[in-house]
Amino acid sequence: MNTASEVLQSTQPHINSERLWQSLMELAQLGATVKGGVCRLALTDLDRQARDLFVRWCEEAGCTVSVDGVGNIFARRPGRNDALPPVMTGSHIDTQPTGGKFDGCFGVLAGVEVLRTLNDLGVQTEAPLEVVVWTNEEGSRFAPCMMGSGVFAEKFTLAETLAKSDAEGVTVGEALNAIGYAGTRAVNGHAVGAYFEAHIEQGPILEDQEKTIGVVLGALGQKWFDLTLKGVEAHAGPTPMHLRKDALVGAAAVVAAVNRVALEHQPHACGTVGCLQAYPGSRNVIPGEVRMTLDFRHLEPARLDSMIAEVHGVIEDTCAKHGLSFELTPTADFPPLYFEQGCVEAVRSAAQGLGLSHMDIVSGAGHDAIFLAELGPAGMIFVPCEGGISHNEIENAAPADLAAGCSVLLRAMLAASVALAKGKLAA
Repeated sequence: MNTASEVLQSTQPHINSERLWQSLMELAQLGATVKGGVCRLALTDLDRQARDLFVRWCEEAGCTVSVDGVGNIFARRPGRNDALPPVMTGSHIDTQPTGGKFDGCFGVLAGVEVLRTLNDLGVQTEAPLEVVVWTNEEGSRFAPCMMGSGVFAEKFTLAETLAKSDAEGVTVGEALNAIGYAGTRAVNGHAVGAYFEAHIEQGPILEDQEKTIGVVLGALGQKWFDLTLKGVEAHAGPTPMHLRKDALVGAAAVVAAVNRVALEHQPHACGTVGCLQAYPGSRNVIPGEVRMTLDFRHLEPARLDSMIAEVHGVIEDTCAKHGLSFELTPTADFPPLYFEQGCVEAVRSAAQGLGLSHMDIVSGAGHDAIFLAELGPAGMIFVPCEGGISHNEIENAAPADLAAGCSVLLRAMLAASVALAKGKLAA
């Protein structure tokens, strides 16, 4: 038998790295692709099978399992003082169409391994613990992404979310009923004592810096736009260069500007044109219209706004120069987020206590933890992924790094449980 304090004072990892890896590999068989990845879209039958597996594992670990109205699954391990709000962890098990084995799944199964380890050690935590599977984080089949955690955090209403449909016209509500995961637990109003999410980095920084643990300080703010540039289609031969109204020439200036301002606003700046379509799309017709997407990210709100303002100026100037008109439409706005300092320090202390190399890092991607951070103290743990590649069938992570991240998660959750009991972590 061990106490939480004894585990925190130990330099041993405690978790069973082989069990964690085997669980990840078993889950990865559900939707396995020829190239070694996973295709398990949200609320499909494969998702049902994965959910059933998670539920079975958690019930075998002695947890009580409940499901809310948007299909989020909560596995609860009681604490010594069940009146305390739970220390939560989790992620998602839905994937991209050509996804990998670890994105989201590592966070869920690291949570399951924490439960199993506490059982192995005979540790009863002060606060209850909960491991959560959030519905439709990826947003591949149903938009928007981070759907389950968004409903839980009251960013989206349940009624509107259940009415969202996929490309075939199937609604979220219909899909939940079809797989048997339209639960009865209320979707919001639940206290969050603390929330931790373990995740592969999905970028190359940790690998490049040869660090095992990323102590996540926060997440970049994101602002997305749809931009349409309109000129005049004309014959590519008879129309002189100086008389053209070429929308693609204007688009090229915008692409260059997005890249330039991101480079000029380092650190933590990203700018991307992810989609670009030129019309009418004929080799001997001057493009009369271009539709494109703009994605801006930064940790500092003022610098994010500055990036956008600079590109907006380029759009106006290039349209005036080339005789174009434009329409710029906002499509997403996520403000920058800093995780609660106590949770960040719990992750850092855990890495230090285990003698793991670590560094502070910022998340450039969206995660369920971003919404949970609005309900209570939250933090994230990153581990390296090979080549920084994710959302790809060749996504890979080293078993030792995954085990290290899980060990940090165990310590961080125990520390948060102790702090809650002492009133040192504000829920």
